[in-house]
Amino acid sequence: MDWMFILVTVGTGLRMATPFILAGLGGLISRCTGDLNIALEGFMLVGAFFGILGSYTMESYLAGIVFAAVATLLFSILFAFFTINLRSNVFVVGIAFNLLAAGATVFLTRLLFQVRGSFSDPRIVSIPTIRIAALNNIPVLNHLFNNHSAFVYISWFLIVVFWLLIYKTPYGYYFRAAGEHPEALETTGIRVDRVRWQAAMICGVMCGLAGVHLSLGHLAMFVENMTAGRGFIALSAVIFGGTNPLIMSLVSLLFGMAEGLSLRIQNLGVPSQFTLMLPYLTTFIALIVRSIKLGRRRTIIVADQSN
Repeated sequence: MDWMFILVTVGTGLRMATPFILAGLGGLISRCTGDLNIALEGFMLVGAFFGILGSYTMESYLAGIVFAAVATLLFSILFAFFTINLRSNVFVVGIAFNLLAAGATVFLTRLLFQVRGSFSDPRIVSIPTIRIAALNNIPVLNHLFNNHSAFVYISWFLIVVFWLLIYKTPYGYYFRAAGEHPEALETTGIRVDRVRWQAAMICGVMCGLAGVHLSLGHLAMFVENMTAGRGFIALSAVIFGGTNPLIMSLVSLLFGMAEGLSLRIQNLGVPSQFTLMLPYLTTFIALIVRSIKLGRRRTIIVADQSN
């Protein structure tokens, strides 16, 4: 029973880590260009709402994905206009967009669906789960890697794609140069603002996929403020992982495991207040550990320089 509990918890954690990974990959691209986008939460919420809207109106989960991607793409264009063209403070704009997304999705839910709190309907088509027949007779692998939403597997594939993009293609060098040495990039004839625009739009689409996974991959419904801080957890994974998609994804997996564990221990008599705070407590501890490591690294560098 203990092993089964662990297997189910890990399998749940893999599913729960997916929105962190998808949004984190988008935030990581923005961070490469020097723009730490703190509006991941708002982007995900917009993606979750428009995913439901598209699936409900067209009765197709593919339409929901397209609606979510287009909506967050437009949202990211507006975000980029303020932060890149108007040179507004990225943190102030990020906070404003998070508040805008929270208010706009509540307003649109009540306007379009005539409901408060949550919306579900039989016409909403969820993202299908994938069953790998070859794993049916392998108990451990079957519990861990079978019967997940398609986006779970897509997120694993995208980790590799983004690593190759950042470290093995010219575009990856452009993204990193835009954040680290923008003047040097300009001398090569590459416009830094254009690279930042591209990163912002990629970030928006990735957050849209993370949001639509929440609304169509888990519940097939929309709940007001259903992201529940997951965008900020993804942002923490970006801060912890730097510009490395592999490290960011491992941290996201840690946060997903914490959320999966919080869901599993609700039936063991653990107070609900503790189970709800567990993912955020894990995030807090991870950031403290990173701060301590960075502090020690700076101390070593200073000591070497003084010698």
